[in-house]
Amino acid sequence: MTPADGASALYDAKAPFKPLAMKGPDVHVEYRPDGSMVITSNHAPGQGPRSIAHLLAEKAAEHPDRPYLKQREPNHGPWRSVSYGEALRAAEGIAQWLLDQGLGTEDSVMVLSGNSIEHALVMLGAYTAGVPVAPISPAYSLISADHAKLRHCFDKVAPRVVFAQSGAMFERALATLRAVDPTIRVVTVDGAGEAVLFSEMAGTAPTPAVAAARETLGPQTVAKYLFTSGSTGMPKAVPQTFGMMTGVIAGQDGLKLDEPDTGEVPQGLEWMPWSHISAGNIGFNGLLWSGGTLHIDEGKPLPGMFETTIRNLYEVSPMVFGSAPIAFSMLAEAMEKDAALRASFFRNLRYMGYGGATLSNDVYERIQALAVAETGHRVPLTTMYGATETQGITVTHWITERVGLVGLPLPGIQLKLAPSGSKYEVRVKGPTVASGYHKDPEKTAAAFDEDGFYRLGDAARFVDPEDPAKGLVFDGRVTEDFKLDSGTWVSVGVLRPDLVAACSPYVMDAVICGQDKPSIGALFWPSPAGLAALAADPGPGAPLDKLTAILRDRLAAFNASAGGSSRRVGRFAIMTEPPSIDAGEITDKGYVNQRATLERRHALVESLYAREPGPGVETV
Repeated sequence: MTPADGASALYDAKAPFKPLAMKGPDVHVEYRPDGSMVITSNHAPGQGPRSIAHLLAEKAAEHPDRPYLKQREPNHGPWRSVSYGEALRAAEGIAQWLLDQGLGTEDSVMVLSGNSIEHALVMLGAYTAGVPVAPISPAYSLISADHAKLRHCFDKVAPRVVFAQSGAMFERALATLRAVDPTIRVVTVDGAGEAVLFSEMAGTAPTPAVAAARETLGPQTVAKYLFTSGSTGMPKAVPQTFGMMTGVIAGQDGLKLDEPDTGEVPQGLEWMPWSHISAGNIGFNGLLWSGGTLHIDEGKPLPGMFETTIRNLYEVSPMVFGSAPIAFSMLAEAMEKDAALRASFFRNLRYMGYGGATLSNDVYERIQALAVAETGHRVPLTTMYGATETQGITVTHWITERVGLVGLPLPGIQLKLAPSGSKYEVRVKGPTVASGYHKDPEKTAAAFDEDGFYRLGDAARFVDPEDPAKGLVFDGRVTEDFKLDSGTWVSVGVLRPDLVAACSPYVMDAVICGQDKPSIGALFWPSPAGLAALAADPGPGAPLDKLTAILRDRLAAFNASAGGSSRRVGRFAIMTEPPSIDAGEITDKGYVNQRATLERRHALVESLYAREPGPGVETV
């Protein structure tokens, strides 16, 4: 019996849910003559803050001594902490330093390194001064051989100040940028490479100019530039205004039910990178809005790195836990073996949230089995959906047993479902949506439809067309789906999580192929925990041989109930090389890039469809 099998046996589908302090679904749908539908929430938005800089000042006034940011010393040392009052003082010092350098709204501060206390303070200081901050993926600096994406991002936002946590670690990237513009000011914590010390910048004495700069901030002020993933070319720079950020807060606030104040301080644990929308805007700003304490997690949902997250969860019991589906899968595997971890994780947990990809039913059931075993209750799972260009635009804000929902629009958001072949493309308009791409009018014009709705490229449909309040379900990527040579459409975004669930707990993720081919092919990344269980099994055969046999049987069973060629897998192969961040196969958020993987592993794809299947290719 695998750990997952044991957990599933404990699952009580009748166990009550913990309460979710959010209003229920209530929407209006306008059906238009062109076949499109425009969905809006009947709930009114709440009152969001004026800007994130104003929000910091308010929370520091309310809770000056409350811990705000925590991060471990190197080698998993003790937590170091910055209070709300200390964060405001540092942010105002950084703002003054930026103003002293002559920076303004037309300039920017680029951040090369990952999440850290200093990164957060640089971001908050830039907000306070009204200078846009531009965090970029550390992979562009540390992994890239030619720094092409780094130079592209630098050219787009033309920063006058560049921050890196370690000048020594980012020496090569900083040399690249100095070669492009020798006048840039570099700031690091260690001062290496003729850089300004972070402590000097943060220790600058603020003058009335800082308060004056903060008072100029409004909804249209650009707070930061975030870059898209660049999976189909060079990353695009998306201006993020304070109005976009506070629009998400106001929308979420409009859905909350009043709760008695218990005095409990929300505890957050965040590994997802601040160079992306989910953690850098929605998570970071949401925790600040709640007045909570943010623990910076240096782990990742990757083999050899998730252990750090587990060690942190022994000490940090989050009130809300949000992450990518891959992290939920790895967390379930760890808790199934570790009662102490399970107890710590569920101690204060009210609900969980996932985003960026669909959570499989298998992982959902395993998480709920663990929750029931520990607390006697199931835990509500929410999901927020959006993009770099839109912030969060929909949320599942009611208790449901169904995974894969897109939810319903946040208060203040208009969501359009526009006919696109046999599907409906998701388009959006509202205060959280960017006006376009920075320095790219051509891509900006192509991104919006004739009514001013931003096109996301995803497809969605109602769970029940007769009852829109049941929400929307993800229906794949309009651009990711493909046709078999029979003309049959394959919905990759729907099929992939179903295959992963069918092969659980032995598969970590899958990539689907078969465009213009006679049948669907699947490439699987094995689960480390699944392989370990097979290695420990005393039966004959190597772990990979055992895995191949299991997947062949699981896929045969899946095909038997698939219902048609659009869901039946003809051949598969197991990928023994992990996904490559450098090649773009997996993002630093833990999401698999289907297109990049298929391009990089083109030879393996070809062997799937060879007349005589290549080595390692199995026919179902």
